[in-house]
Parts: sequence; structure tokens; C-alpha cells
Amino acid sequence: MNGDKPILAMLYDFDKTLCTKDMQEYKFIPDVGMDAEAFWKESNDLAVRENMDRILAYMRTMIKHANAAEKSIRKADFVALGSDVEYFPGVDSWFPRMNAFGETLGVAVEHYIVSSGLREIIEGSSIYKHFTEVYACEFLYDASGVACWPKNVVNYTTKTQFLFRINKGIPDISNDADLNKYKPEDERRVPFRNMLYIGDGLTDVPCMRLVKANGGFSIAVHTDGGQGKVEELLAHDRVDYLAAADYSADSQLDTLVRDIMRKMTVTDGLVRESMKQRNALPK
Repeated sequence: MNGDKPILAMLYDFDKTLCTKDMQEYKFIPDVGMDAEAFWKESNDLAVRENMDRILAYMRTMIKHANAAEKSIRKADFVALGSDVEYFPGVDSWFPRMNAFGETLGVAVEHYIVSSGLREIIEGSSIYKHFTEVYACEFLYDASGVACWPKNVVNYTTKTQFLFRINKGIPDISNDADLNKYKPEDERRVPFRNMLYIGDGLTDVPCMRLVKANGGFSIAVHTDGGQGKVEELLAHDRVDYLAAADYSADSQLDTLVRDIMRKMTVTDGLVRESMKQRNALPK
């Protein structure tokens, strides 16, 4: 609950979900003298050659090429890259619009990022201010402020732990003890039935499936001509809906999400009323 209001949590991937391509491709990769295809090939080849997590491989490849190009790798340098991120239509106005609609339903809307991209770049983006929390990869910085080690790594399957953190109200990544403790469903901060996950493809499937299986909703977004890439997710019951990545008012996605919010609000109210009546029964 947020005060006396139920919470609806909207969870988003970032790259190719809110922004139009992988966040490293806007400025970082060109600045180190590479093109995107060459960068990702080298990163993926490293992962295969060393039997390595692909997310750790791209973080290593970033540091390697920044050093080779004599580019500074302090946190502020990565944060500055966020100003070049480009979004799908309507993203800039999406968050206050959904918040305002939630107010009309009597619920509080919270927005979360769960991404394998870099938190630092997201921090520098124009939309960072709208998120209750951002769960993404981060670098650890040494005493001189230089990136020296991966601090947090969010890959395709570890993404799901952050849904449980939101569910139980345990945002501190270092707090595993409370995360793994049993907590009754009716004491959890954000029930899964009140979660909506929006992503762009196979890398989001574990989160989409987890939310969907526990009473929430998941949407796979696609670009023009890209619906075929996500149709399999709907066919195999991994997502509830497909929608074009257009966040503008009255778009397909906007209309769909408003309808989902209405259903979530009614369902949550009925569940809470049932719990209230059961708790009032004679012991």
C-alpha cells in the first residue's frame, strides 16, 4: 500500500522497450571508434570463447575499448551518455499520464526499470526521475572514481529476483536475508496481481512469464514491421498482449494499459474485500 492506496507497479525493460536501440549505441560505441555490429560481435564472441555471461562480457568490452580510446570511465562520464538516449513516441509524457489515470482509479502507480543495460546511463536520461527504483547493471568505482569492476549484473534470469523485491518491498540489493524469508501474500507490498511488465522480446520472458503466472499482466512491444518477432511469445502463452511501441495518448498501448489498470483495480478491491471478510470470521 502507498498510504491508504493500493499500488499498481509498472515494470519496464529499457533498451528497445522505452528507447529505440541498445543504450550503448547512441554515443558510447561511436565515441570509442566502433560501430554497433562490431561491438556486439566482439562482446558476444568473448562470451562464447570464455563461456562467460553475456552481460559481463559487454561490460568488459566497454571498459576495454574506452581505455583503448583513452576515454574517461568515471561514473559521471557514463551518466552523461544518458542525455543522448532517444525514446519511442509518447514515452516522455507516459509516466505522468499513467499516474494521473491511476489517481482517477484511486490507486498509486509506481514505475520500475528492470534492465540488463547500465544504470548509470539510465540515471542520465530525461525519464530517470519517474522511476521508484532502477534495477540494472552498474560498475564499481575505485578510490579515484574510475570504473574497476562490475558492481551489479542483471541478466535475463536474474531479472526475476527484482520482481520479488518489488513484491515484498525489499529494494536493498544487498539484503538477501529478508528477500528469502517467508512473507504471507496479504502482507506483501505489491501483489503480483497488481504488476504489469512491458518488454520487447525473449530476454524478458522470465519476468513476463512470472508476472503472468501470478495474476499480473505482460505486454510485448514491437516496432513497425517487427511484430513477427514477438508473435511467438503470444502463441506460446508467455505474454498476454502485443502492442506497437507507441506510448502516445490514445495509442493501442495506451488504451490497452488503461484497460489493464481498470481490471487490476477491480480485482485488487475484490481480493482485499474477501480477505477482510475472512479475517472477520469468528476464530
